[in-house]
Amino acid sequence: MRIHRCIVAGLVVGSVVCSYGAQAQTPFPGRPIRLVVPFAPGGVNDLIGRQYAAELARVLGGNVIVENRSGASGSIGAVEVARAKPDGYTLLLGGTTTHVINPAAMSKPAYDASKDFVPIGVMMLAPTGVAVHPSLPVQNLMQLVALAKAKPGSLSHASSGVGTVTHLTGELFKKLGGNLDMVHVPYKGAGPALVDLIAGHVPVMTPTISPGSLNYHQTRRMRLLAICSEERLQAAPDVPTGIQAGMPGLVVEAMIATFAPAGTAKDVVDQLSQAQLKVMSDPGFQAFLRKSGAVPVTTSTPELAGRFIKSEIERWTPIIRATGYKLD
Repeated sequence: MRIHRCIVAGLVVGSVVCSYGAQAQTPFPGRPIRLVVPFAPGGVNDLIGRQYAAELARVLGGNVIVENRSGASGSIGAVEVARAKPDGYTLLLGGTTTHVINPAAMSKPAYDASKDFVPIGVMMLAPTGVAVHPSLPVQNLMQLVALAKAKPGSLSHASSGVGTVTHLTGELFKKLGGNLDMVHVPYKGAGPALVDLIAGHVPVMTPTISPGSLNYHQTRRMRLLAICSEERLQAAPDVPTGIQAGMPGLVVEAMIATFAPAGTAKDVVDQLSQAQLKVMSDPGFQAFLRKSGAVPVTTSTPELAGRFIKSEIERWTPIIRATGYKLD
């Protein structure tokens, strides 16, 4: 995987960083840490954030309090952390939405994703996929491309909303398929979109891989043609990757990562990075993430996370702007 290759190349750097952090003599943390989740309670980000907070508190030997600050597609919570005192006691559970999609979709971004934060580490990657209703006469990705070309404008594809990672997956699929003429149908969330897909009201969807979408595939209520990751998922070994299915560029893996405000002292960032590495090395936490269809990232460092986020911004900004999506 792209990020994993970068991580392997930087293991020596990471070991130096961890060694430095271990030697730093600071009282951090001396009070509870706030982990801001910029989305509503009950969603995937919130569930992962709360589990991570519990593990982080165990490793640090202190308290980590989750605070939901939802609104504006995650921008409200991101702004709050960007403006917080850079002392390591206010962190953001951000990712692709807050640091890639939102900045590209705002005419006047409320924050600078590159300059207002320092990454602590990428925690996980959540791939999307291409799914169809079982009644659609296609068994693989290339057959779907052929059908879309044979019947331009007749197929629609659902997403969990305009400007979401699932929307961008659909746009990338159409582009890689030869600028396919398919109608985008945005929903208010993944749940309603999945319901309409399995009911046959919409023939194609590009969902985030989750326990729900995997269950629908396993019970044959929908057919996953490909998962947009660089390697097959342990949770769905029967489904090829987009690369294996004939589209080398169909890799869409939404990240979840942790961030501190820019200006946070290096020794504090290093301690938080070390703590996250310990959390990510826990087999139980890895299993928790894999069960949701995610790919745990177990060797990320601030430097490697920064490089990966930069590459994602460069990759997705032109596609986001080509869709005409505006957040404001």
